[in-house]
Formats: sequence, structure tokens, C-alpha cells
Amino acid sequence: MSIKKTGVDQQLIRDLAGILNDTNLTEIEVELGDLKVRVSRQAPAVHAIAAPQPNYAPAAAQPAVAAAPATVDVSKNAVASPMVGTAYLAPSPDAKPFIEVGQKVKEGQTLLIIEAMKTMNQIPSPRAGTVTAILFEDATPVEYGMPLVVIE
Repeated sequence: MSIKKTGVDQQLIRDLAGILNDTNLTEIEVELGDLKVRVSRQAPAVHAIAAPQPNYAPAAAQPAVAAAPATVDVSKNAVASPMVGTAYLAPSPDAKPFIEVGQKVKEGQTLLIIEAMKTMNQIPSPRAGTVTAILFEDATPVEYGMPLVVIE
């Protein structure tokens, strides 16, 4: 005799959502017997912008953070946030920042950390280059798709 399980397996949904974040997919669907689960997120609209929005502008008191120069194409060179959370420039409040403006970085090097759902997610550099701008303040909320760092 089999017992039919009712309700939704919340861990399965969490696992699928994690796969979405890890792979930058917008939708995933799984079928397990009679159960069919689809998890999706709305893809952000792509906007070409010449400079960061005013609410992304760094505070003057943050010397390690600089606004993007007017000649920088932020839409082409920016590293966008892969998730919603709180962004940090260093692994702890008293530690040295992962990156600074003018620093050369390698592909795969950790640029920052985004805390999402009490999990610290290291954000790697998608390419080698020089950090020309950091577009957020340390320990501030960031949105999915928001430009965070410019690497040229």
C-alpha cells in the first residue's frame, strides 16, 4: 500500500531556485512521477546606460569606491548582480577589500560577496582586466541585474 504525499516539497523548490541562481537560467522544470514543478524568474530588462543611476552613486566618504568615468560604457563593461541581496567589498568588516579601483583582476577572482538568505555568495570576475569603478557602497542592498563593478 502506498501513501500519496500531499503538499509541496519546499526543499525541492529551494534546490531548483539555487540551480537558477548558480546557472543564471530564468526557468527550470522537473517532473517526478505525477509531480511537475516549474520554477522561473522574470529576466531583467536590458537597458543601455551611460552612467550609473544616482542611487548607485558612491558616498564621498568611501575612498575605495569611485563613480564610473563619463567615457566608460557601463552597459558593456559592468559586472551585474546575479541576485538580490546585500553586497560587501570584504569578507569581514575588519578585512581588506577584495578589490579596489585601479586594481588588475583575473578571470574567476572574487570581486565581492552578496549575502542572500543568510548565505554568503562569492561573485567572481567574468574576465581579466582593470577595475575602473565600483558602483555600490559596501554593505548595501543590491538588485538582480544592477551594475556593481566596471572591469575594462
